[in-house]
Amino acid sequence: MERENAWKGYKNKKELDKVFKFAEGYRQFLSECKTERECTNYFEAKAIERGFISLEEVLKKNKKLKAGDRVYATNMGKEIALFVIGKEDLSKGMNILGAHIDSPRLDLKQNPLYEDSDMALLDTHYYGGIKKYQWVTIPLALHGVVSKTDGTTVEFAIGEDENDPVFCITDLLIHLSADQLTKEAKKVVEGEDLNVLVGSMPFAEEIKKDDDKKELVKRNVLNIITTYFEGLDKANGNKKYKFKEEDFMSCEVEVVPAGRARDMGVDRSMILGYGHDDRVCSYPTFEAVCRAKKPKRTVCGLLVDKEEIGSVGATGMNSRFFENTVAELINLNGEYSDILLRRALSNSFAISSDVSGAYDSIYASAFEKKNSAYLGRGFAVNKYTGARGKSGSNDASAEYMGKIRSIFEAENVYYQTCELGKVDQGGGGTIAYIFGNYNMNVIDGGVAVLSMHAPFEVISKVDLYEAYRAYVAFAQNA
Repeated sequence: MERENAWKGYKNKKELDKVFKFAEGYRQFLSECKTERECTNYFEAKAIERGFISLEEVLKKNKKLKAGDRVYATNMGKEIALFVIGKEDLSKGMNILGAHIDSPRLDLKQNPLYEDSDMALLDTHYYGGIKKYQWVTIPLALHGVVSKTDGTTVEFAIGEDENDPVFCITDLLIHLSADQLTKEAKKVVEGEDLNVLVGSMPFAEEIKKDDDKKELVKRNVLNIITTYFEGLDKANGNKKYKFKEEDFMSCEVEVVPAGRARDMGVDRSMILGYGHDDRVCSYPTFEAVCRAKKPKRTVCGLLVDKEEIGSVGATGMNSRFFENTVAELINLNGEYSDILLRRALSNSFAISSDVSGAYDSIYASAFEKKNSAYLGRGFAVNKYTGARGKSGSNDASAEYMGKIRSIFEAENVYYQTCELGKVDQGGGGTIAYIFGNYNMNVIDGGVAVLSMHAPFEVISKVDLYEAYRAYVAFAQNA
């Protein structure tokens, strides 16, 4: 059952322009939003532009919701849920699109800055599944937030502007790598060696005390950081606050690849960038929800954090944020009860909007060709994910799979079915099983990605656009 290349379905320039225009919007988003906080800020601002009102505001007014109302809620600045209220009562269920906005990266440790051999470095702890050797010698940027003891919070990004400095993790020169090259790939670069080089110039001002003449490179870095944050404070109208080394304890700083996402290929049919997993699904999810007007069933877009480390914590899918938000919506109509909440969740249909591994002919031995996702063949549907014997997977029913097929085929969506490589090669998980815990029908579906979890991943623009079309079809017709 080989599926046709989706590009063949676009017969004229007008149709192709839709693909490329949508992809350009996504490419800009991917370049500007490299952390879950940045994604949440972006989606919140865009939601307000498109007529969404915060749940907090609705609750203050104790406003009863009606069909067509657009409501959103955020959670700790790292997660956002959007709802377009349907004509049917919420207890009859929702059409839910759920994606995640976190990506594999490096996080600074709580006590990160140190000096060794006249070099200042930042100690990191990797986040999510990465091949550690891929992160050395590439340009890196620092994105994060500093929460100060005076109660102010400052967000920043260093390394993205062309005038910014960038950072890197060094590698051992090939001339001295005889021992290193005999190691297994997972040990060529150890986790504790992922230390980011940030400075090499000693503090230049005159120092009188001998005790203060130690670690002058580190001191110079701290001095520059202090000056940097004083500038941000001044620009934001905050009172002057002198950054101290102890402030790293209340920082969240993510080390990510520097630079913008780029068109890839002489035909510009692909995008190379950081964080396609899973922002390539979160962006069309958001756009599809915004397109809903007065749907029959309430349409929900849920963009969550922490999927890459098991959906744990207060901003992960396993938290009560989504459930609590739905409860608030039911309560706004003055008829809340636990059974209505349970019915609303159980009667819902969901797509866990997450990426699939694209078939790569260079590494063909890792894939099962008949059941792989292919770049350019449209939206990729996974009946189940998990590892080996379906461990950790959601497994959609035949009936729900049939429903999904009927929706896509009625709207002429290009789609393909797939698994994540050969059964015994490994595997992966999504948030689908958590939706399943509510007894709702759910299936995985998203975009095929080459070099998944690498610092730079590859997607096809037509797959991105077909994902958007699939999400629109599902939201309106499920």
